Amino acid sequence: MSQVDFPILSLLTFLPLVGVAVILSVRGEDAVVASNARWAALWTSMIIFLISLLLWVKFDQSNPGFQFIETAEWLPQVGLTYKMGVDGISVLFVMLSTALVPICILASWESITVRVREYMIAFLVLETMMVGMFSALDFMVFYIFFEGVLIPMYLIIGIWGGPRRVYAALKFFLYTLAGSLLMLIALLAMWDKAGTTDIVTLMHTTFSPQVQTWLFLAFFASFAVKVPMWPLHTWLPDAHVEAPTGGSVILAGVLLKMGAYGFLRFSVPMLPDASAKFAPFIYALSIVAVIYTALVALAQTDMKKLIAYSSVAHMGVVTIGIFTFNAQGISGALFQMLSHGVVAGSLFLCVGVVYDRIHTREIARYGGLADRMPAYALAFMLFMMASVGLPGTAGFAGEFLVLVGAFKVSFWLALLGSAGMILGAIYMLYLYRRIIFGSITRADLRGILDLSPREIAIFAPLAVVTLWMGVYPSSFTNFFEASVAAMVEHHQAALAVTSKLAGVIR
Repeated sequence: MSQVDFPILSLLTFLPLVGVAVILSVRGEDAVVASNARWAALWTSMIIFLISLLLWVKFDQSNPGFQFIETAEWLPQVGLTYKMGVDGISVLFVMLSTALVPICILASWESITVRVREYMIAFLVLETMMVGMFSALDFMVFYIFFEGVLIPMYLIIGIWGGPRRVYAALKFFLYTLAGSLLMLIALLAMWDKAGTTDIVTLMHTTFSPQVQTWLFLAFFASFAVKVPMWPLHTWLPDAHVEAPTGGSVILAGVLLKMGAYGFLRFSVPMLPDASAKFAPFIYALSIVAVIYTALVALAQTDMKKLIAYSSVAHMGVVTIGIFTFNAQGISGALFQMLSHGVVAGSLFLCVGVVYDRIHTREIARYGGLADRMPAYALAFMLFMMASVGLPGTAGFAGEFLVLVGAFKVSFWLALLGSAGMILGAIYMLYLYRRIIFGSITRADLRGILDLSPREIAIFAPLAVVTLWMGVYPSSFTNFFEASVAAMVEHHQAALAVTSKLAGVIR
């Protein structure tokens, strides 16, 4: 039963479209339309975030099942139902989505000056798709929202991006769409077997090991691109470099989590035998991602590209944690996903601050900003330290739990995973030293201004959450502890049944 008296998940999902209608109704001169579009989008997204806080307050952390469930008939002839609900695994990602959208709108307040109305509409539609995807409990509803995310993000990169925006947007769209078509085929095969697309029912439907193998590969094609896992990651640096700052924040903060969420929601619980079978393969790809992309990041001259490659490395840690199939590893992966959403988004905002002033992202173009921008240097230092996993910041608890979970599987898995974290500290400290320290040698940097009140308002809540997650991580891990324990138990029980059947056949 829902803990609130109204359909909160549907409200959170579709309320952004009310903001879209308001923005579309605005008439007048271009400057007036742009100003009203900004304020309408900001107020809409802020109201949505405040409503989403009810999930934090009303969520029963001891209940491993789905809560706030809403159902409605959609296409009963083929077993399709509009069904929404969240558990400990998805509830915090709904809140992460609603929290980052108003921050992105504020970050775009002055930097987006062309087609402002359309930009704000794209972000509100994107919010609908993200919240709907994390809330969906019907596979077809999930698929619609999962694919729907591509459209507004494609437009955000392709219209408001950098010089190579069309190439980057097209690459992003084609990579992610190709994999998702295989997931649709897998979905239809599961519907044919179970007669339903209800996610809860499918979690308790048994598929033969042979069928699981093919289904897992189809899911992998879709989710691995979204994570993105090596070697399917090449679209990400291009997309990040060309996207506007707000687009990069959502891309790093939420969209990269869609693939890992798919593994957690579908691959591991629905296909336990195949997940266990392919776990060594996932470990290998993840370790390559963690080490290789960290080395590539060291060679970057563009700030955004460096942070983009760091995201691939961090998500490699996440996939290691998911496929350890133990409570520590999966909890660490979930915490790492949340912390990366906050920290990586903040780092892209840090890049956006100096880009808005100097209009370049070349690392060599900067140096000595601590003298002119002390508040910026402090904010950048906090998020940089969180990115490298400094104890007391958001990045530490997730990486530590993943290493504990990995150590239970293999000493070498934990050792190689931690090697990437050491490399991460090297490239982030290198980036910070070159931008912040030293002496100012360029004339245009001498007059650069520190953070404005608007920028302080953007960074302040992100800094608070970064420290909160580092100092008091259990306030977040408590949300998914029961759901993770139930998932691990279900996975082990399924493997035990398969092992027993194999023994009987022999």
